[in-house]
Amino acid sequence: MKIATYNVNGVNGRLPVLLRWLEETKPDVACLQELKAPQEKFPEQAIRDAGYHAIWHGQKSWNGVAILSKTAEIKEIRRGLPGDEEDLHSRYIEAQVNGITIGCLYLPNGNPAPGPKFDYKLGWFQRLTVHAAELLASGQQVVLTGDYNVMPTELDVYKPERWVDDALFRPETRAAFKKLVEQGWTDAIRKLYPMDQIYTFWDYFRNAYGRDAGLRIDHFLLSPNISNQLVAAGVNRNVRGWEKTSDHAPVWIELKAK
Repeated sequence: MKIATYNVNGVNGRLPVLLRWLEETKPDVACLQELKAPQEKFPEQAIRDAGYHAIWHGQKSWNGVAILSKTAEIKEIRRGLPGDEEDLHSRYIEAQVNGITIGCLYLPNGNPAPGPKFDYKLGWFQRLTVHAAELLASGQQVVLTGDYNVMPTELDVYKPERWVDDALFRPETRAAFKKLVEQGWTDAIRKLYPMDQIYTFWDYFRNAYGRDAGLRIDHFLLSPNISNQLVAAGVNRNVRGWEKTSDHAPVWIELKAK
């Protein structure tokens, strides 16, 4: 089973890129972030024509997450992260696909930091951590994936000294990610490539992609009862080089059957 995550940075504006990627790589499940489209503007028909079922949680101009499945039924569990009824951001959607619980998330950026946006980021991280613990306790096989907006270590960022004050790399952010992982989750990319320099995002400015001045901020966390099924993982780095593409590249994992 191949599961991918992709921050599309505008699902309608970059629909040709998304459809080309789906056709070329054919993931069984694709989790999308930053749809930047209200619920009624999601390109459902184009996604269906590409061979995928979809559920999505849209929001006008900002945020937005979706889960696509090529063959298996998508059984939606929840939309929205629990813990704050006043949080109306479309940043989380959760479903069961082929017996696996998949949480697709778009964690807040948090800049400028310190400030209200950074406080919101850390609060959201705390809510995710509480919910993740409940998922682990349930005994389900769980994959939590998406744009976490955090570089966990210096290996995950080009020239880390330039990022020390950024919300994606501040000690509080990295500590929050570490606390989450230490519940028992496996960082899929790091399990297979513990010391490799792997990036998933390159800014549009200063030829970042050409210089390979990137960040690793899109992650797969696997529950203990599914991590031993991980057989492959990688980044579709070439997609970042396509015309009118997102500033993120798709990330994928492959799980063997039990």
